[in-house]
Amino acid sequence: MKKPLGRKLRCAIYTRKSTEEGLDMEFNSLDAQREAAEAYIASQKHEGWTCLPDRYDDGGFSGGSMDRPALRRLLTDVEAGRVDAVVVYKVDRLSRSLLDFSRIIGSLDEQGVTFVSVTQQFNTTTSMGRLTLNILLSFAQFERETIAERTRDKMSAARRKGKWIGGSPLLGYDLDPNGTRLLVNEAEAAQVRSIFDLYRETESLLETARELNRRGWTAKRWVTRAGPERGGKPFTKGTLFALLTNATHTGKVDFRGTVYPGEHTGIVDEAVWERVQRLLRRNGRAGGQAVRNKYGALLSGLLRCAPCDAAMTHTYSQKGDRRYRYYVCGHARQHGWETCPTKSIPAQEIERFVVERIRAIGTDPKLTAEVLAKVRSETRARMDVL
Repeated sequence: MKKPLGRKLRCAIYTRKSTEEGLDMEFNSLDAQREAAEAYIASQKHEGWTCLPDRYDDGGFSGGSMDRPALRRLLTDVEAGRVDAVVVYKVDRLSRSLLDFSRIIGSLDEQGVTFVSVTQQFNTTTSMGRLTLNILLSFAQFERETIAERTRDKMSAARRKGKWIGGSPLLGYDLDPNGTRLLVNEAEAAQVRSIFDLYRETESLLETARELNRRGWTAKRWVTRAGPERGGKPFTKGTLFALLTNATHTGKVDFRGTVYPGEHTGIVDEAVWERVQRLLRRNGRAGGQAVRNKYGALLSGLLRCAPCDAAMTHTYSQKGDRRYRYYVCGHARQHGWETCPTKSIPAQEIERFVVERIRAIGTDPKLTAEVLAKVRSETRARMDVL
């Protein structure tokens, strides 16, 4: 749908940069993109183009995903009818995914909104313009995937040489000024060794986490290059498990399941580390192995604890030959039973209640018709996108 002649064209400028590097500068890449777009809009002033004052800047967000705050805000404003044209510096600033880009352009077309690239001039209202656009985006997606493959190959080669390839710093180590090597932090290293010893004594993740929190010990705390402090949170079963299973503490590096000798110094004896791994496996935490629904828990992965807004997991206790099944609050398991008013509920009773409600839905013809209509509507919407 074309806008009537003589009408002002309200232009929203969208800018994006994949990394946060340089965003703290007085004039950064986002500013440069906006300046070029503003100049282009000014050159079309005789056509009624005007630049909206709102900024839609996504700094530090990949173009391979639509999960970007400024992009979501832009699309919301488009749907609300506050935008007549979207202006970008280059096509790949909007998206590097052909499927995502098609969805965005579809949303713009529905609202009659024009899409303009400052450095790649084309008209999205013509078939030739759309073909040109898709060709440009295909190359952008190819470039993104090529960069990703090169990055993975580089990381794999670095790991094989035992090098640190980045990520959140670990308790027991600091990063050298260049951020390329792990240096032992003696005070934290002593804590890490004590944590391994404590788990060997208690043989319980929850009891160990409770004791560490009672002592006031926390996970690794560090300061980013930009200045903010990160980490330093209390231990949970999850963070403790991650620490105890990290082979980096033995002076090695793990990459995709393969362990290589590392350049850094180990702070935990390898025999101690292996002993802890055996205990963890014996206690049912097999390092990410899928848990089978052995006892047919109908609501496994579906039930949530309302007071804690946490997932509830299936478990059981046994007295003699009888087995009693429960759904237990994940927050209570991580932080202690006293932190949750619900704690657990009998599995059989809640499963019977849910099954009865589902059966009731199936006997209501009006509700069944509404559900089927909704399913058909969503199926057609997905097919239209594809």
